[in-house]
Amino acid sequence: MKIRLVSSAGFTPRTPNLKPLPIQQFKRMTDMDSAAFPILTTERLTLRQVSLDDQDDIFALRSDPEINKFLDRQPCKTNEDAITFINRINENFNLGESYYWAITLTDTKTLAGTICLFDLSAERNRCEIGYELRTGFQGQGLMKEAVQVVIDYAFQTLKVKKILACTHDGNKKSTALLLKFNFKKSLETDKINPDLTVYALTQ
Repeated sequence: MKIRLVSSAGFTPRTPNLKPLPIQQFKRMTDMDSAAFPILTTERLTLRQVSLDDQDDIFALRSDPEINKFLDRQPCKTNEDAITFINRINENFNLGESYYWAITLTDTKTLAGTICLFDLSAERNRCEIGYELRTGFQGQGLMKEAVQVVIDYAFQTLKVKKILACTHDGNKKSTALLLKFNFKKSLETDKINPDLTVYALTQ
């Protein structure tokens, strides 16, 4: 798997109140252009920034009841909801608060899911990962590829020391995926939802 920087099953993320790590600090750490969004590639996938052209796929992803059953969020009801979401996540990148990738099949350009790094904390030198995959693309090992390259990016490029993940206890597939990457159950707990378990991966 390789990382390339250029210009331009559901998982439940938490939103703890952590100090975000600004994009400007990433630039000092990595010498990357703060205006560039990182495109990551694997054998079968291209992870790129979500755009308004993806609104139909984002709507399909975020309105799917099978995916949403483990996620603590309001489902998309219209394409306008999807557009609002896309604008928000891209603004969060511009503010240095998160990275949110579209997971696409390189050969067909099809959007299969999304994956993100958020709660970037300079103070604690860590971030959190979240991901979801459309039901028609599950069971093919695609998310394993995406998670691997994003973990590599977090540790090697962003230089964080710890990655957190929070998943619903009923989401066995997501838990199994985390364990494959040697995430360990954390002593931290989600005080709002007792059905969520926090996992951590330390470099």
